[in-house]
Amino acid sequence: MKEYIRHYTPCGPRLFIDFSAEGKGGPLSYRRKLLIRDAIEETLFHERIFFDSEVSVTLCDNAHIRMLNREYREKDAATDVLSFPMYEADELPKGGDADGETVTLGDIVLSVERAAEQAAELGHSTEREIAFLCIHSTLHLLGYDHERGEEEDEDMCRRQREILLKMGLGE
Repeated sequence: MKEYIRHYTPCGPRLFIDFSAEGKGGPLSYRRKLLIRDAIEETLFHERIFFDSEVSVTLCDNAHIRMLNREYREKDAATDVLSFPMYEADELPKGGDADGETVTLGDIVLSVERAAEQAAELGHSTEREIAFLCIHSTLHLLGYDHERGEEEDEDMCRRQREILLKMGLGE
């Protein structure tokens, strides 16, 4: 398994993450938190979000995410990640224009169980899959939606690949 730990001196916009676990969503180790933070930060930097941001990240199991998927999307199946944006894409401040305020982007709910299943199917680590899902979900929080059509799907996939490459996690 490839290790991914990045050390840096924080400067510029700050990212606040409220971590939690539901069901069998753990362990919520420092290493996993750091990976999730790096994936979200790299996505925000890639998308030129230069204001202080806040995101809630809940790690859970398939039973919990299935319940949320049924409640909010009327799909009675476990999924890998759900995104709950606070804003529509056109409502988000642009670049660094947030008047010094911290902007709550929304919530990410990620099934660690489903991420592990997908990682095994795709032949890479669970950690790499978690990073990918955090990138994917953060893009949703910023207004991207692959379900709007082929063109937007291709655009979102391109952005995901670029961010994974910047993180050294390949495609």
